[in-house]
Amino acid sequence: MSTLNSSTLQPLTFLLTGIPGMSATQVWISIPFCILYAIALTGNSMILFVVIHERSLHEPMYYFLSMLSATDLGLSLCTLSTTLGVLWFDAREITLDACMAQMFFLHSFTFMESGVLLAMAFDRFIAICDPLRYATILTKTRIIQIGLAVGVRVIAVITPMVLLVKRLSFCQRKVLSHSYCYHIDFIKLSCTDNRINSIMGLFVLFSTSGIDCPCILISYVLIIHSVLSIASPEERKKAFNTCISHISAVAIFFIPLISLSLVHRYSHNAPPFVHTMMANIFLLVPPVLNPIIYSVKTKQIRRAIIKVVHRLAA
Repeated sequence: MSTLNSSTLQPLTFLLTGIPGMSATQVWISIPFCILYAIALTGNSMILFVVIHERSLHEPMYYFLSMLSATDLGLSLCTLSTTLGVLWFDAREITLDACMAQMFFLHSFTFMESGVLLAMAFDRFIAICDPLRYATILTKTRIIQIGLAVGVRVIAVITPMVLLVKRLSFCQRKVLSHSYCYHIDFIKLSCTDNRINSIMGLFVLFSTSGIDCPCILISYVLIIHSVLSIASPEERKKAFNTCISHISAVAIFFIPLISLSLVHRYSHNAPPFVHTMMANIFLLVPPVLNPIIYSVKTKQIRRAIIKVVHRLAA
């Protein structure tokens, strides 16, 4: 079996995968994918638009929500071309450099979302546990600093993880499991030792979501403790209601992310269809559901969207 090094003069190409066993019906399967992408792009663009243009939404909670929408937009856009290309035109080939670029943006936006969800948990913690200092703690400058810290952390850990892919050599089998380049899926194709890449991938996971998820849980333990100390049942209900949207966003992000990582690392005998479905749920569910959840559960966002729609219709 011949070996192909990523540094050879001829560009390395890999094959993306649509829906295993359903190649004849992929054009029809693309219809719900198009609808989901359209919902994700429209919904997140709308939330970004209303937060930017509505003065009543110029508050810390909504600034963080706009960061979440921006990361969801990025997550959708960085896989849109390859996913629909595979389903519509069976355009499965992708070069190593294009794959690395997509891998960088895909993982960057994924772990940025994890960091933004942690920032939103901090926002809810301050709003409920220390409301009198909320405005002085979460100033515009502080929010910008938090956003920059999230971005810098992600770039610092993702860049070496992606660059390390260049050291790998690949055999003739170069078929990826998904319609986009996912790190753990990609390095499994290497016919040389990929332990360094695997360790780096785990380091990235634990240094981002592995820190963010426990911190979010701790913040909610403290929030629940604080809310239960409130005497009035109505005030307790009101405090919990402000957290429902964020808790939903955390659940629909972390559950698919953890499930996909576990499937790739430990379920080697799982049917290809399972890998594909988990990958698509991880990719599309958060960007599609987040704007819907925040529009339905957050009165101010809902009012602002209705106001914008009426203005455009007039």
